[in-house]
Formats: sequence, structure tokens, C-alpha cells
Amino acid sequence: MSAFTPARRAEAVGSVAAVIALALLLLSLNFPVLMQDVGEADPLVPMRWWHVGGPTATTTLLLTQCTAIGTLLLSALWALWPTPGATRSLALVALSGIGAIALLAITPTDQVSTPGSAYWLATAALALLAVTGVRRVARLTLTTRTLRPLTGWLTAAIFGAWALLFWELLVTGFAVPRVLLPSPSAIALALWEHAGTLGGDLVQTVFKAVLAGYMLGSGLGVLTGIAIDRLPLLQRGLLPVASLSSTVPLVGVAPIAVMWFGFDWPSKAAVVTLMTFFPALVSTLAGLQATGKLERELMHAYAAGYQRTLLSLRLPVALPFIFNALKVNATLALIGAIVAEFFGSPTVGLGFRISTEAARLNMPLVWAAIVVASVVGSLLFALLAALERRVNFWHPSVRVAR
Repeated sequence: MSAFTPARRAEAVGSVAAVIALALLLLSLNFPVLMQDVGEADPLVPMRWWHVGGPTATTTLLLTQCTAIGTLLLSALWALWPTPGATRSLALVALSGIGAIALLAITPTDQVSTPGSAYWLATAALALLAVTGVRRVARLTLTTRTLRPLTGWLTAAIFGAWALLFWELLVTGFAVPRVLLPSPSAIALALWEHAGTLGGDLVQTVFKAVLAGYMLGSGLGVLTGIAIDRLPLLQRGLLPVASLSSTVPLVGVAPIAVMWFGFDWPSKAAVVTLMTFFPALVSTLAGLQATGKLERELMHAYAAGYQRTLLSLRLPVALPFIFNALKVNATLALIGAIVAEFFGSPTVGLGFRISTEAARLNMPLVWAAIVVASVVGSLLFALLAALERRVNFWHPSVRVAR
């Protein structure tokens, strides 16, 4: 009797999910997918998958409804395939995606129709099929080593696409007000319509305040850490004072920085410098103290001075610690600059845009600014991670990741 390996367990879980999804889809055939208002004595008329009528009686709607239920049923049957391969897994994702788009196309966007029971049963089945597809794509193993990282990127892309689709489905289906939570389509439209405005905000916040404060704060933190390590006297005098920079509240520093440096980007860069200084300092000290005793004794046996030991041994060992601080500071710098803009800035900047448009209840533009900030933060983190793999190629964590 063969062992119940993790791969077979995952296949069994996927098959069970496919069976449940198929049962939900078959059950939805007995319930209305839409409840349409036809303006009669009984205004709400149930419409099934193969029915169409009322004010929105079009052949396109009927074809869309049949496409939604047909592709979802085909996806559930396809997911029952016992040994999924790369092509079959991607085909499952594609079929489920077509069904999701068709389901989204029939989602009511006005007061004429409301989703019926079959709509929510199909949405639940779609969720099971989406999870099954993502799990199967995540288990794909590509034989070529250079193409192996594409599996992770593909899984992340598919997962993100499903998250956006379900966001759109649920927000539209439940008719959530845009003030509470706008749909991804509304956010994308705001990004398109206000691209120029958001571009100027990006330059003001990121390319001026964030980069200047990030480089200054991280650089001073690393240099101060080396100085404290070189002069033990500073450990008792400077280190406790430097630790105070991590305890100062941002909401208290930002107005003071505005009064000192003005409303333009230098005041935000000062706040970012303060926020990024202490993480770089602590990580540098921890990295410099991480060298082993045998390695230090070996450098001493070679008659290496402090500078040679620092450059050849201690700094290379400390680089993983420093890069961890740099990656943390990348997000802290962006957050600090945006929050600092709440307390005074010229009529430009991501923080200014968020606070101003939130007061106007223009939430799609607020979310568009948040999306821009999130994408920029993710790109900064990814660039630092790629640079770390280049520099710290010798480190065990980088070798294992490869």
C-alpha cells in the first residue's frame, strides 16, 4: 500500500474541492441567478441561467449567463483530473478566469437587478476552483533551473488576479458604497484619469523626500554604528541618545520639522532621516559583532589592523544585517514621508493627496494614491532584495533561496 504523500494529499484536497464546486454549480441551476425589476405588480422576477427578460432583455446577457455557468461547470469537471500537469493546471486557471469574467459581466450595477441565490452559489464554487488552481500552479516544478523562479512569479500573479476579481465581484454584488470601499475598476479609472496629478505627487514624495531622507538616515546609521563599534566610549554616551530617535512619535516630530524646514520636501526628508537612522544603526552594530572568534584571531595572526579587519571580515559579515535594515527602512521611509505630509505640505504629494481627497470623500482617488505608494514600496523592496542577492551571493540564506 503506497504512502499518502503530501502530493497525493494535495491532489485529494483539490478533488474534494472540485466535487463541492460541482455540487454547488448543479444546485445553482434550481435557483435564480438574477432578480430583475420589470415594473409590474410583482417587480422582482427570478431569472435563471438560461432565462433573460425584463428591461435588460438582450441576447448578449443570455450568452453571458450561459458562458458563466458553462465554463464554471467545465472548470469543475476539469479539476477532477487525477494527475494534473502544467498544461492542465494552467488550463484550469484559464477556464475559471473566463467564468469569473462572465460572472462579473452579469453582476448588477444598478437598482434594476439584484444577485440571486444562484449567483452566490456560483461565486462560492468559483472560490473553490480558484484555490484549487492556485494550489496546482504552486506545485508545478520546472526542470530547467533558470525557469524555476517563474513558478513563484506565476503563482503570485494568479493569486493577485484572483484577489482583484473577487474584490470586484463582492463589492459589486453587495452594492458596497464607493465611500466605504471602491471597486478595483473604479480605482483603475481614477489612476487613468489622474495619472498626471499622481505622477507629480510621486516625484514630490518619493524622488525628493523619501530618497533624500532614506539615503541620509541609512548612511548616518551605518557610519554611526561603525564609529560606536570602533570607540567603546560611544557605546555608553552616543548609543542611548541614538535610541531616543526610535521612541519619538512621528505625529509629534512632523509638525516641528515643518516649522524648522518649511512646507516643502526638506521637512519630510528630515522626518524620514529620523525614522531610518536607528534601524540602520542597530543592524550595523549587530552585524559587526556577528563575526566569530576564530576569524578575528586569524586576522590578528596575519597582523591585520582594524581597518583591514573591518573591510575584509567584519563588514562582509555585517552586510546581511545591513541589507535587512535597508529593506525595513524602505517601507518606513515611504510611510514617514506620507504621514509627514499630513501636517503641512505644498499642494502636491501623496500624503497631501490622500488627506485632501479623503476630506472630499473622493475615495477612488485616495485608493489610487495608496496603490501608487504600495507599488513604489514594493519596487524599492524588490530592488534591494535583488541587490542583496548580487552582493551577498556567498551567504547561506541567498544560496538556499536560489
